[in-house]
Amino acid sequence: MVAPQGTINKKSKLMAVKTAYLKLSRNKLWGKVRLAEEILKDCTLCPRNCKVDRTAGKQGFCRTGDKPIVASWGPHFGEERPLVGTSGSGTIFFSFCNLGCIFCQNWTISHLGEGNEMSDAKLADIMLKLQESGCHNINLVTPTHQMPAILRSIAIASEKGLNIPIVYNCGGYESLESIEILDGVIDIYMPDLKYADPEMALKYSKAKDYPEAAKTAIKEMHRQVGDLEIDKRGIAMRGLLIRHLVLPEGIAGTREVVRFIAEEISQNTYINIMDQYYPCYKAFEHPPLDRRITTKEYSEAIKMALDAGLKRIDGVTI
Repeated sequence: MVAPQGTINKKSKLMAVKTAYLKLSRNKLWGKVRLAEEILKDCTLCPRNCKVDRTAGKQGFCRTGDKPIVASWGPHFGEERPLVGTSGSGTIFFSFCNLGCIFCQNWTISHLGEGNEMSDAKLADIMLKLQESGCHNINLVTPTHQMPAILRSIAIASEKGLNIPIVYNCGGYESLESIEILDGVIDIYMPDLKYADPEMALKYSKAKDYPEAAKTAIKEMHRQVGDLEIDKRGIAMRGLLIRHLVLPEGIAGTREVVRFIAEEISQNTYINIMDQYYPCYKAFEHPPLDRRITTKEYSEAIKMALDAGLKRIDGVTI
């Protein structure tokens, strides 16, 4: 059962001091909700700029209306250590996506839309239940195209006792306008930085402007929250965490990705250079994505990051 408003314990009060959205006035937070929902009427929520009225049942690339569609939720222990801690990351997987990655490892959710539509109040209730279960944060997976509904749910939940950090776990294909609306709401941004080459982004994710859009968005994310801050328990409280999935034969453009992060964001950026790529969905039809990466390819990616001057690489002792 969710604790009623006004019955937050001492531990929660301590957390509330560190949580971004609780520092906003009620009027300001709900004002952000209204700004985000207005965008849906001529949707430019992401760089695709589909310009459809999602409040009237029209759908663009993401095939989503104005209600939350959720595939699953629960404590997750497979995320980065600063998110998982001892009690897990309160992960909510949202259905569909604004990218079209042919190798998506969650393709049944992102491409097939596995999941169910629900009310904003129900989504808020899920957030509160994850907090009650002891999760260290609310981890929003693939939130970009559903941001207005998520924002409304955060506003509802915050008035009922939600006080743990919000993690915006996105694909990196964000509009600057949307990220600016989230200023003061999100505690931890965790974007992918998938590609450095527009042609690779077009070929494999149907988004030629991905590198430019992602770099612009990540700069704004870092401006808002800074480098990742981890408390004495080893738990992330605020800041930027970037993920980069190494792809076969340098498709992801790792050298440019780590250069950008080190030189244009911060050498103190917390980055997870991921080695878990495996072929799925349509990847088998597009060599060299039809194979896993080699140990050498991954080692070279780590060396590139170290040579660029990055100092906080997940799982790597420097």
